[in-house]
Amino acid sequence: MNSLSKLIGDENYSKLEELGNPHVMRIVERYVRLCKPAEVSVITDDPDEIAYVRELAIRNGEEMRLRMEGHTVHYDGYYDQARDKENTRVLLPPGMRVSPWIKTIDRDEGLREIHQLLDGAMRGKEMLVRFFCLGPRSSRFSICALQLTDSAYVAHSEDLLYRTGYEEFKRLRGSSAFFAFIHSAGELDERGCSKNIDKRRIYIDLIDGKVYSVNNQYAGNSLGLKKLALRLAVYKSHQEGWLAEHMLIMGVHPPGKGRVTYFTGAFPSACGKTSTAMLPGNTIVGDDIAYLRIDEEGNARAVNIECGIFGIIKDVNPVDDPVIYKALTTPKELIFSNVLVVDGVPYWLGMGRELPKRGINHSGEWWEGKLDEEGNPIPPAHPNARYTLRLRDLENVDPRLEDPEGVIVEGILFGGRDSDTNVPIYEAFNWGHGVYVGATIESETTPAALEKVGVREINPMAMLDFLVIPVGKYLSDYIEFGRRLKRVPRVYAINYFLKHEGRYLNDKLDKKVWILWAEGRIHDEYDALKTPVGYMPRYEDLNPLFREALNKDYRREDYELQFSLRIDRLLERMRRIEAFYGSEPDMPEEFWKIHNQIKADLKALREESGRSMVPPSYFE
Repeated sequence: MNSLSKLIGDENYSKLEELGNPHVMRIVERYVRLCKPAEVSVITDDPDEIAYVRELAIRNGEEMRLRMEGHTVHYDGYYDQARDKENTRVLLPPGMRVSPWIKTIDRDEGLREIHQLLDGAMRGKEMLVRFFCLGPRSSRFSICALQLTDSAYVAHSEDLLYRTGYEEFKRLRGSSAFFAFIHSAGELDERGCSKNIDKRRIYIDLIDGKVYSVNNQYAGNSLGLKKLALRLAVYKSHQEGWLAEHMLIMGVHPPGKGRVTYFTGAFPSACGKTSTAMLPGNTIVGDDIAYLRIDEEGNARAVNIECGIFGIIKDVNPVDDPVIYKALTTPKELIFSNVLVVDGVPYWLGMGRELPKRGINHSGEWWEGKLDEEGNPIPPAHPNARYTLRLRDLENVDPRLEDPEGVIVEGILFGGRDSDTNVPIYEAFNWGHGVYVGATIESETTPAALEKVGVREINPMAMLDFLVIPVGKYLSDYIEFGRRLKRVPRVYAINYFLKHEGRYLNDKLDKKVWILWAEGRIHDEYDALKTPVGYMPRYEDLNPLFREALNKDYRREDYELQFSLRIDRLLERMRRIEAFYGSEPDMPEEFWKIHNQIKADLKALREESGRSMVPPSYFE
């Protein structure tokens, strides 16, 4: 009898054998022997087998049924509530270089450590062998993903977030061209939470296309197919000439025009990414990760590698987020995590209603005034509490979500949080300038993040945490991608957070007008003002858009204040860009050429106009 068959049983072995893939066989056998699970279940695309995983999560206490049909809740450990940046590291072989902000560990050393931690990590538990597809099935965009885990919650979450992949693995015809993810929650405490969080490790092996994760349950650390797989895809796309991006994909539907224009968009955390993807009147293809490739006609096409959302639930309420709120409060299969539960009903921060004074949350039994071991007040729900649901359960899901050819990208949005410098929207002059715009995204820290407010952090394409190749090479890849396009997307800088005398100059829904203007520019419906930083909207175009889209008047004085060039602030920003990129090797020459041209034009404008703040009327 085959040695693997003895380990996992004939039925499981026959499922693996049917794939005809010796690489899958070797990985499964190696980690069954290393992790030593009590039993193994190989799960195919069969709905009954997938339902088994969901029920297993309930049976072993990783999830608890809630009152509403299909709803469950999961709790991570009290100190396992977010991505562990310190212990997430790239395994670096000799001679390989990444940008200095990426945490690394010597590859041989890291592999030794992680395999020691995985040795026996699944004792007494069931290993689930899962197959998923990153992207639509039968698509040239997509990448197969093998997941080994002892957490039914992890596997159930992936069933909501990704397409089934067992049949996709058959199409590999024995190839090793897939990602592999090995996860164990490790030893569990009395609440079923990971116990040895001091030994929490998430290691990414770019060379071998694997992610190792142990002693954790929070999805950002344990669901390898999400941001951890993004790092693998960045490395793979660099080798192969496409782009793996931290981007939304949305269909913009201008009222009365009978067309849809697809945009992607990159925004750092708390800069408006989800609210943009969910703008009323438009459709969502994805809110997090996109793969972009060039088709035979020279178009940029994008797919959402996911088919679900793992979203922050804080502040989701019926006024600001009606589509998501409705999805969260009607029967369907979805998972809440780290919320307050009372009598089978979930509650979260900012949901628009008063919260109960007692219940169950991520700390166990909870009551108002409860303190943790350090004496800190425990909120009723965690600020990073989440929901996991399928995109198809949203009323505004785009009909091309599952299109294997993806959607043609005609516009790209790069947004940051900036209180005093950038205008609400401007268009880049060309693709190279657009790359510069994306590379120089800045985001200010908020009171929730640090005691010191307003510290600006440059975050190229909102990818700083995920760039496993040097940033200069990453930007060169972007520029080269554009050179290969026959139909180049237009690129826009977005800023929803401009202030004057302490108040925001934009209402929350004004972003709808900025996006509609960008969509109209793509179809040559609006002229624009040429300025040193890019093309800016004309008041005559924005005013009717405000009336049509938001049924409100747009005052000329508001326009003048919002779209004035704050030259001194812009030049200060350029000095920060020089400090950030100045010592980075392999930077494309085009980047510095564009930077220096904008800098010279701004100085000339200040000299010519005699002003440090130049209104848009100056350019008419």
